[in-house]
Amino acid sequence: MSTTGKPRDTTQAALYPLRFEPIYQYRLWGGRRLADLLTAPLPGDGPIGEAWVLSDRADHASRVADGPLKGRTLGQLLEQFPGEVLGELAGRFSRFPLLLKFLDVRELLSLQVHPADDRKDLLPPGETGKTEAWVVIEAGAKSRIYAGLKPGTTIDDLRRAVASGVVADNVASFVPQRGDGVLVPAGTVHSLGDVVVFEIQENSDVTFRLDDWGHVDPKTGRPRELQVDQALSAIDASQGAVKPVSPVVEETAPVERELLFDCDYFRLWRLRGQSPFAVGSAGAPRVLVCIAGTGRLEHDGGSYAAGKGDVLLLPAAVGACVFQPSGPVTLLEVALPQ
Repeated sequence: MSTTGKPRDTTQAALYPLRFEPIYQYRLWGGRRLADLLTAPLPGDGPIGEAWVLSDRADHASRVADGPLKGRTLGQLLEQFPGEVLGELAGRFSRFPLLLKFLDVRELLSLQVHPADDRKDLLPPGETGKTEAWVVIEAGAKSRIYAGLKPGTTIDDLRRAVASGVVADNVASFVPQRGDGVLVPAGTVHSLGDVVVFEIQENSDVTFRLDDWGHVDPKTGRPRELQVDQALSAIDASQGAVKPVSPVVEETAPVERELLFDCDYFRLWRLRGQSPFAVGSAGAPRVLVCIAGTGRLEHDGGSYAAGKGDVLLLPAAVGACVFQPSGPVTLLEVALPQ
């Protein structure tokens, strides 16, 4: 960032690591644990289930937190500097293709399903499908993840189970551990409870609820609406039980780099270390998410602080940088599909 007070070319202003402010979301199943993860104070005293930390959506637009571009939305940056932000991917996406969140799921969220990209009959205009993945940051005493169908389960079985109020009996589940990575392809029935997770997903907000565990929204005094027919239609009946992924160790020094997810929509690595290490990539954007520890990102003579819960977008024009940990640190590094 310039400190000389001289006018700065606005094109160059895009060429620095961009930190964004979180957007907190009320959810009846949420809690207050995100206060321990993010520095921005939680609003009010009610349940906050989600912090959208990188969002290019008209209703919830992430804004740059500091520097010459402070206050700009992610969408405005892509419109003004498409090549500088997206590099070789410019022109491929009309908006940033991923939505990144932290979730505090105190109570079980609804048994739900997201449609796949090819289910245009279930998608509003302009929306994509929604493949997503979670990295478990905290698992409570009652933590549980439901994902995928038990062997032999059919759509007719699910329809009967919904009518009888026992649909969860047909969904596979496991007790998650801190650090687990879980990939949930579109069309997979899923739920989770008593966990704090980082979520990466296609930039979509289309959800169909199959069952809501009898929840009543205290704000309305009523159960939330279900979308059983759409949910059953969206389910991929061939999707069996989902289990945590097996991380692939790609590097051990100066940083331990594990590839957790590599799918058509995103790649995500977990980086753990306490010596300086490289992040970012020449000609392509990357996103860094700090989930433990603190440090500083060094770029072009500037130094950019990163603490627990911070999200930094490295525009393609920024390229590779060096991360200087203050001690043991854990980062997630996200790449867009090539």
